[in-house]
Amino acid sequence: MIMRSGLAVTLLVLSACSGLGGGAGSQFVGRTFLSTEVTGHTLADSTRLQLAFPEAGKLTAQAGCNHLFGDVSFDGDHMKVAEMGSTTLGCDEARHKQDAWLSAFLKAGPKFTVNGDELVLTGETETIKLVDKSASQPDKPLQGTKWMVQSLVDGQSAGSVPQGTPAFLRFDGETVTGDAGCNQLSGKAVQTPGAITFSDLKTTKKACAGDGAAVEAAMLGALSGQVTAKIDGDLLELRNANGKGLQLRAAP
Repeated sequence: MIMRSGLAVTLLVLSACSGLGGGAGSQFVGRTFLSTEVTGHTLADSTRLQLAFPEAGKLTAQAGCNHLFGDVSFDGDHMKVAEMGSTTLGCDEARHKQDAWLSAFLKAGPKFTVNGDELVLTGETETIKLVDKSASQPDKPLQGTKWMVQSLVDGQSAGSVPQGTPAFLRFDGETVTGDAGCNQLSGKAVQTPGAITFSDLKTTKKACAGDGAAVEAAMLGALSGQVTAKIDGDLLELRNANGKGLQLRAAP
């Protein structure tokens, strides 16, 4: 009897573990998926959904603003996400609503199917098609890529660059050039693992006002001294210790 009881407990524990990371869940561990098509919901401008499974039983997600995270388990052909949390970055209303929508979609337990590199999540009225990032979108190189500024970060808030303000950066060796939203800029940019050190930034002397002036001030505030740099697919994030930062996307 004792041996049978111990066996029953062992099987129960293994079954619980299987629900979190074994069985269907094991095929996701260590993978990141990017959305290719969303039906039933219109994505906010210049956003793309991302789901990642860093370890068994864990999921992280991005919908355009904050980083979402939670516990994930698999029950038959349904994916269930619980204990959803989020960072607290302030963004525009459209991206905040999209964060809330994706969180609710995942917590509702969508049906999932996997076919090679493609993952499809189906809810009551919405379907999200995603593809494994390693197959579809390797990280863009910092050097030689035209990085378009999408968002300006200030502490715990982020705002989209106003339409008609084409700000960008381009790195070449240890130099950086670009458009700061009004004036052209140039300077030194020395890359080290996980960081870029900016110095001797100069701009042309065109008089600026309105959105162009605001974007230029934000960019120059971010590109000062050593800045952390992270590339994720076609996205580049720069963060200064002073709280200023930029979110950029590689131009097609």
